[in-house]
Amino acid sequence: MSGATPRAADVPATAEDTDPREPVEVLLRDLRSSRAGLGSAEAARRLDRYGPNLLEQRSNRDWPRALLRQFTHPLALLLLAAAVLAFVSGTRELAWAILAVVALNAVFAFVQETQASKAVEALGRYLPPRSRVRRDGTVVEVAAGDLVPGDVVLLAEGDRVPADARLLSGALQVDAAALTGESVPVDRDAAVSDTADRKLDSPVLVFSGTACVAGTAEAVVHATGRHTEIGRIAALTGRRGPDESPLERQVRRVAYLIAAVAVGVGIAFLPLGVVAGLSWTEAAIFAVGLLVANVPEGLLPTITLALAGGVRAMARRGALVKRLSAVETLGSTTVICTDKTGTLTVGRMTVQDVRDGAGNPVAVAGSALAVAVARCATADAATGTGDPTELALLAMAADVGADVRVDTRDRDRRTLFAFDARRRTMATLDDLHGDEVRDEGLAVGSWIHVKGAPEVLIPRCSLGLGRTAAVEAAVDEMAGRGLRVLAVARREWTADSAPARDVAEGPGLELLGLVGLLDPPRPEVGPAVAACHSAGIRVHVVTGDNGRTAAEIARRVGLHPDRVVEGDELDAMPDPELHRVLAETGEIVFSRAAPEAKLRIADALRADGQTVAMTGDGVNDAPALHHSDIGVAMGREGTEVAREAATMILTDDNFATVVAGVGEGRRVFDNVRKFVLYIFAHAIPEVVPFLVFALSGGLVPLPLTVLQILAVDLGTETLPALALGREKAEPGLMDRPPRSRGHAVIDRRMLLRAWGIMGVVSAALGLGLFLLVLYRAGWTPGTDTGPGAALHEAYLQATTASFAAIVACQIGTAFAARTDRTSLWRIGVLSNRLLLAGIAFEIVFAAAVIYLPPLQAVFGTAALPSWALLLLLPMPVIVWGVDEAYRWAGRRPDDAWPEAASSGPRAAADSARR
Repeated sequence: MSGATPRAADVPATAEDTDPREPVEVLLRDLRSSRAGLGSAEAARRLDRYGPNLLEQRSNRDWPRALLRQFTHPLALLLLAAAVLAFVSGTRELAWAILAVVALNAVFAFVQETQASKAVEALGRYLPPRSRVRRDGTVVEVAAGDLVPGDVVLLAEGDRVPADARLLSGALQVDAAALTGESVPVDRDAAVSDTADRKLDSPVLVFSGTACVAGTAEAVVHATGRHTEIGRIAALTGRRGPDESPLERQVRRVAYLIAAVAVGVGIAFLPLGVVAGLSWTEAAIFAVGLLVANVPEGLLPTITLALAGGVRAMARRGALVKRLSAVETLGSTTVICTDKTGTLTVGRMTVQDVRDGAGNPVAVAGSALAVAVARCATADAATGTGDPTELALLAMAADVGADVRVDTRDRDRRTLFAFDARRRTMATLDDLHGDEVRDEGLAVGSWIHVKGAPEVLIPRCSLGLGRTAAVEAAVDEMAGRGLRVLAVARREWTADSAPARDVAEGPGLELLGLVGLLDPPRPEVGPAVAACHSAGIRVHVVTGDNGRTAAEIARRVGLHPDRVVEGDELDAMPDPELHRVLAETGEIVFSRAAPEAKLRIADALRADGQTVAMTGDGVNDAPALHHSDIGVAMGREGTEVAREAATMILTDDNFATVVAGVGEGRRVFDNVRKFVLYIFAHAIPEVVPFLVFALSGGLVPLPLTVLQILAVDLGTETLPALALGREKAEPGLMDRPPRSRGHAVIDRRMLLRAWGIMGVVSAALGLGLFLLVLYRAGWTPGTDTGPGAALHEAYLQATTASFAAIVACQIGTAFAARTDRTSLWRIGVLSNRLLLAGIAFEIVFAAAVIYLPPLQAVFGTAALPSWALLLLLPMPVIVWGVDEAYRWAGRRPDDAWPEAASSGPRAAADSARR
């Protein structure tokens, strides 16, 4: 039987137990295949056994569970419990209102957050639709999904590799940037010895999803579907779901605190109500009403809308956020792990350094050098297609006036020796005409132009010992700066027939010069990195590119890479050692990093308490993007796989947008604290009236009714709270270190301001005005104020005055809550127009409750006397003034944040770790 059709009884080895780097004949034996490929019948049997060459798609049917999660949020559960209690206590209108709040918030959050990850589906689109293979001894086209281990595929320039394969013959240049992170195409050659440390660097292996940019080859497939490198990345991407964000954890704590306070107040009132003269049943119903009244119904939608506002603000800055909480998570970032290619750099090669034939630097390329690189090329500068290095060389040639048009090049080209990965050279034989040789160094006639690796071409050039040493020193210096160095040479050709390649590229060449190329950093990255350092954020570079190039780029953008850790070193590093390295001062370049390494770095940082943002644009970045605290993908030049795996997409591919996102996230978190402070400050004036009533044994009538509290919580309080969620950032926001993961939304200082200062002052003012209204009407402790009593109308006015006082104090609380440390005058009293509109609505709503007869009947209010209205006017100023005095006493003279870094990026990094 022919070797092209193995016996059905033979079971070929699978990807798990096959070493694709073993000798070709051994690999073919293990795969039960041959250089002639498989027979169609055997291929069909293997397809049944191993399955199609496709990536497994995950079901997207769990949206009901995702929607249900919105209703199981701790604060949502608390509100649902409050709704049930409201039904029990007989206040059905309140119960339905609370249920509507919960439902609307859940739907809004669900729409914002349930953009299901399609990373695996996007990975599948990296596979070509059809491939050329040898079947039954002939070359045929088959669907890429029908490839099986043992198939022999034919690859050529422009093809996308359909599966992981071992080269059998030929040589290729492969663009593997999406998989490895390298910005330069890599050489793959079946005849080269494999001494690489890892499979991705093997010179004889090609991987599914990469693109052939030059050359031709035949290769035997050794892995398909989920067993390929791209399939392994897909498995890593879907390995685990996202964790709770820092804000989600903090809101959970807030919910527990609110629940404890509300339940505690409700339970405590039971015996106090009985002492005040109520029956146990009446006291129980009243306690339930008090508990419901103390649940901040507007807190959850306010948080959601504040985050949504952050999402909109980020979109205007060029970032699309796929999960609401990601905005705040970015604000708590302490470490950014960034890719290099396309993230720190522009994503295209450019000429950085030009040397003449003696190795000396020159400002611009000479005419002979420019013409040589323009002729010795196959890329098209007009369309931007072709090898990235050649496109950069053509741009350099065009800048000095060389003709880089394809029609001119093809018209005058007599012979093309295409780039050969084994030779590491390319050569052309070209005719030069009179209109091209007016500059010094050029002459009419036929010329052989050669470009290639310096170590290959320099020994073939006529230089002399001294000049050779100088040129080699120049090559070493350029390579030491992370540049990719090419040598360009020529020779005159006077014979009529074209030379053999060995002759064209042989000894006796004239060295025209050296060209150093680099994928340069984006101009906006430097200021962005400086902003990261001032904000106490460290930036590590994690790339698949080589360490020397990555370190050079890192230094150019202002990073301080104290150490370069190569991929094999990282793989051999035990976890304790990795934690120690990451805890050191300074920043690190991780080069040649595999997808598992990126995940490992992120996990180690998170285990040390860091909040990690991972940026990237390639297929190989998808797992780390998906599993970091915040994954940031490039939207313009990045792969679709990275975009689907990330939680935030930069539409402008601008690293500076990440820093803007950090500021936006910090602003959102600060604003959440501001409206939580605002809402909490009203708990004391709402609870104190009940305590006074209970502790006085009923001698002092209830200064505030439950429905009036609800008018505050659902009416006057909501819009100003939403407006505080849109407050601009305070000065110095990006000059302070990141907060730790354990930094709470609610801390002692906030509770002191909310309950001990603004709450106490508001309660005293409200209770004082209540008693004053009753006193002026002739009331004394114990006097009957119930319906039908002589003082009942005065009692209605007194409770209305208490309600109006709380509303007035809310205005002062809102202005006080706008800043945490900075003076209100510094940010502008009238700068938040939304707050001014919210306060205007608050006043109108309160006036309607007080003066409209239908609402008077519902809320038990009565029109206030004019003198009481005058006493309400200074209350906002009093509440704000007391809090402003407290903040002034604790404010630094320079208005700076005490924790702010003050001595550059190193100090900022140290402060962040502390």
